[in-house]
Parts: sequence; C-alpha cells; structure tokens
Amino acid sequence: MKKQSILTKIKEKTAHLGVIGLGYVGLPLAVEKAKAGYTTIGFDVQDQKVDMVNRGENYIGDIVPDELRQVVKAGKLKATRDFSFIREVDCVAICVPTPLDIYQQPDISYVVQSTAALAEYLHPGMLIVLESTTYPGTTEEVVKPLLEESGLIVGEDIFLAFSPERVDPGNQFYNTKNTPKVVGGITPACTEVAAALYESILEGKVHRVSSPAVAEMEKILENTYRNINIGLANEMAILCHKMGIDVWEVIDAARSKPYGFQAFYPGPGVGGHCIPIDPFYLTWKAREYGYHTRLIETAGEINNYMPEFVLERSMKLLNRSGKALKNARILVLGVAYKQDIDDCRQSPALDVIALLERYGANVVYHDPYVASFTYKGKDYQSTELTAKNLQAADLVLLTTMHTGFDYDFIQSHAALIFDTKNAFKAVMERDNIERL
Repeated sequence: MKKQSILTKIKEKTAHLGVIGLGYVGLPLAVEKAKAGYTTIGFDVQDQKVDMVNRGENYIGDIVPDELRQVVKAGKLKATRDFSFIREVDCVAICVPTPLDIYQQPDISYVVQSTAALAEYLHPGMLIVLESTTYPGTTEEVVKPLLEESGLIVGEDIFLAFSPERVDPGNQFYNTKNTPKVVGGITPACTEVAAALYESILEGKVHRVSSPAVAEMEKILENTYRNINIGLANEMAILCHKMGIDVWEVIDAARSKPYGFQAFYPGPGVGGHCIPIDPFYLTWKAREYGYHTRLIETAGEINNYMPEFVLERSMKLLNRSGKALKNARILVLGVAYKQDIDDCRQSPALDVIALLERYGANVVYHDPYVASFTYKGKDYQSTELTAKNLQAADLVLLTTMHTGFDYDFIQSHAALIFDTKNAFKAVMERDNIERL
C-alpha cells in the first residue's frame, strides 16, 4: 500500500522532493527535479549556498543560470538549513561529500550526519536515495540501520536505494539530465520506487541492479578504470621521456586502431573529487576480505608521483637554460583540476606549486576560472596573463589546458614553456616548448 502510494505521487508529480547537499552533485539534481515539475527543497548547512539558491543565484558551472532562476521564481525550488522540512518531503537524495581522512581511509561522517538528521523526521512511504560515492556496503550497513532506528522498516514502511552520481564538470554533452542512471535498492520494491522517480525526471536510461552494493561497486569501478589507465599513460610518459620518444605521438598512433584501444593521456597528476579518491574506498574495503589491491595501489602511486616528475623535469629544463630552480620565476598556467572549470579539488597543480616553492622557486599563477585559492595555509591570487608577465618568467608551466588560453600569444612571449598537457601541439615546431 505504501509503495503504491508513493508511486502514484511520482506518476502524478505531486510528491515533494528533497536534496541534502547543494554542491556539484546536489544542486544540479535539485534543479532537474524542479524543472520536471516537482516541488523541491534543497538542504545545506552553509548559509551562503542556501541564500544564493533562494535568490536564484547560480554557483555551479554545469547549471544554466536562467534555469535556476526560473524554478526558484516559480516556487518549485527553495533551500534551507532547517532539516525539520524533511517532514514535507516524500523522496530525498543524499548528495554530500565522502572524502578521505588523513590516513587515506573513507570518511563517511557527512553521510552519517545527514542520515541521522533526516531520520528524525522520517515518515512512512518515504524514499531515501544515497548518491554520494562510497564503499560497497555503506547503504546496507550504515544508512539502513540509522533509518530503522526510527522504528520504520526499509522495504515495507520506507524505501532505500543507492544511485551513484555521474557528474562530469565541464562536459559539454553529458550532464545530470541525459546521463544514464544506475539504481540498486535494498529490496525489489525499493528499486522500483527509486527507478520510477529517476525515470520521471531524467532523459538518460535508468539501469536497475540487484542491490545497493552492486551500484556502489559499479561507481568505484568506473573511476578505478580511469585511474588505472591514466596511471598507465603517466608511466608511459615517464618511460618515453627516458627513451627519447614522444609519448603524445605514440598515443596518437595507437588511437588509429579502430578496436581494442581507448586513449588516455598523461599529465601532472590526477585531480577532482572522484578519480584520486574513489579507488582508495575499494582498497580500504578489500582489507576486510584479506585482499590486497595491488594494481589499484600501483596506479595510485604512479599518479601521485607525477607532481614530483614535473618538478624534476622543470629543474632540468631550467638547468639547460643556465638557471637554477631556486629563485627562478615560474608562471603556472591553470590550477583547476581539468579544463574550463573552476574546481581545484585535489588538483595536481597545487602540489606542483607547493613543490616548486619548497625548492625555492618564486611561483605565480594565472587561471581565468580560479581568481584565488588557499592551499596548505597559503593564499594565492591569479595574476594577469600579459606579455610583461610572460616575458618575466624563467619558465611558463602549463598544468591545465583551458580552451580560452591564447596559446600563440603565450608562446610568442614566453622564453621557455613546459607543457604537461600537450596544449601547444599546434606550435610544437617552435624551440621554446618542451612537452611532458
């Protein structure tokens, strides 16, 4: 009876929806729910985010600002810090951070806190979906017991599922709306209700799996696959450099094969909230079963080494020009973890800057998307990308390949460029450019 009631509300779009966490995952999801016609409430502990949403002001790059303003103006989306409004919600998604702690172990404290907060206001017939990336077993072993402390039984009184976020900041084609969604519920009824909700909101296909653990593992597999293949590309870059072979040409040649090869590219490291972090969730969980994830950990070691490799290469390039790294003026281009976004989370560029400064270099940076950032207690401000600043640099180090950079302008004014992303491939015949 409760299942049919919530399914009817979803079908008629009379269900009230909630999203806990209004960051890169939560806010786009909340906007899509509101655009689909549902009355939606966003929950966040940060006053600034709540106030901006309620004013219709966007702070996430993948959201069309007009769409946010329209759903707020229409009364379809509002934000609050008051979790008591959970009483008004029929379906709620948990989209909070799941970082690693200082020991590289999973920190699911935000998931636990959010679940405990909403558990106070649970009511029969509710659907709860965890979207935060986590280790297999979290939904069943952590979230379910916390919810059932209310006396409501999952699969009978309330419905619980895991559906991993698939946000790719800066992707111009795939977004929250059209990316396929994986859903795994505690029971078949939980899966049915969660799938029905997403099918009513999104254009992407909903792929149902047999359990939350399958959905949780699937998400980690996605990012572990990328992490390992990037690690392979980075190791090839190191080896090719030692052998005097152009790794970028090697990869372009391999791409000519129409089957059996997918191109991954080297760089100064791996950034973002997913790829450098998610594999460690699996390595941590694997220890419970007495298994050592050797391949995953080796890829992580290679990727984590890349900022040091960039440091070593920078030293050698400067030395070739008759300069020492100490007191050298270095201009870093790009600190976001990927092109054309403003997100610095886990960006390898930050580690590169810290290493250069540790060895005495005078470092400034320019990023059109990141006006300032703080790293390891130090504040940084973006400098202007002018001919004067380029000419003053002993080394221009490109760590993020923003499409808005004028590469011809940079090349024409810089004395020496170290390109870690193959951004200058169109002007590589010029002798002041060195690639990773």
